Amino acid sequence: MTDNRRPDTMTRITTPALAQAFIDEQIAALRAQIGDKKVLLALSGGVDSSVVAALLIKAVGQQLVCVHVNHGLLRKGEPEQVIRVFRDEMNANLIYVDATDRFLDKLAGVTDPERKRKIIGGEFIEVFAEEARKLDGIEFLAQGTIWPDILESEKGIKAHHNAGGLPDDMKFELVEPVKILFKDEVRVVGKALGLPDNMVFRQPFPGPGLGVRCPGAITRDRLEAVRESDAILREEFAKNGLEGKVWQYFTVVPDFKSTGIKDGRRAFEWCVIIRAVNTSDAMTATVEDIPFALMRHLVERITHEVPGVNRVLYDFTPKPTGTIEWE
Repeated sequence: MTDNRRPDTMTRITTPALAQAFIDEQIAALRAQIGDKKVLLALSGGVDSSVVAALLIKAVGQQLVCVHVNHGLLRKGEPEQVIRVFRDEMNANLIYVDATDRFLDKLAGVTDPERKRKIIGGEFIEVFAEEARKLDGIEFLAQGTIWPDILESEKGIKAHHNAGGLPDDMKFELVEPVKILFKDEVRVVGKALGLPDNMVFRQPFPGPGLGVRCPGAITRDRLEAVRESDAILREEFAKNGLEGKVWQYFTVVPDFKSTGIKDGRRAFEWCVIIRAVNTSDAMTATVEDIPFALMRHLVERITHEVPGVNRVLYDFTPKPTGTIEWE
């Protein structure tokens, strides 16, 4: 494999030609490392794991086993997109696990954000490990580690390794083909590999998924309100030219109701909070100035199309004092 460090002299990958050179180099390195063995990858649908999957498919084809765990906290259409792109279009060896009930049953009644995160992370590793144990001859574990992950783990900012915490009986050699790349470079490589734009330029999405956008104890109906309102927001931002302009935008449905009026009757329902922020490093963030006409249109669509919702609010808080996510 290539060296573990990003060379100081390395040119930033900004063009298709530089991306192709990187791809060719990595395919050769991956074939040398993996040989005729099998490699396992947890494929989330995020840009890092998707680019790693596409690289490995080119390098070792059916020797790669992708496991896509749907924990029920993904955005609308995401599991379907992963199956369509990887299984149907790239002929990947893909195992799809719908573990929605398992995750949501474990999360029932849990209100503390940290406990929710631990349950989601722990359960993910359990499901992934169960699938891995069913497979024979896996010697490698691929991960979408990127250069900032390594830098931040060295500085003690955060623990890195997406599949950290796998049970002791699972000893794999790591395969990390994009570990010396910055996020913008991963996207350029993803484009060169032929991945769809909405996967390559996908917004940052937390590991616990919509679980952190459903403050309080997660219920299926409120989770559905988050999913549907988020889909409307994404659709309208794309239509109005904000898709690539705003760094991150999403909806939150907190666990309280307020009085409203629907069809001439009292409606005691949830509110949807819209969050749209810009940032260069996620350490600080400013709030996007959404045109008022668009905001009115969003309110109209969300209150009429999303069951159980009668109000829409906009979060004007920058970071600091607010964080980008709510939990």
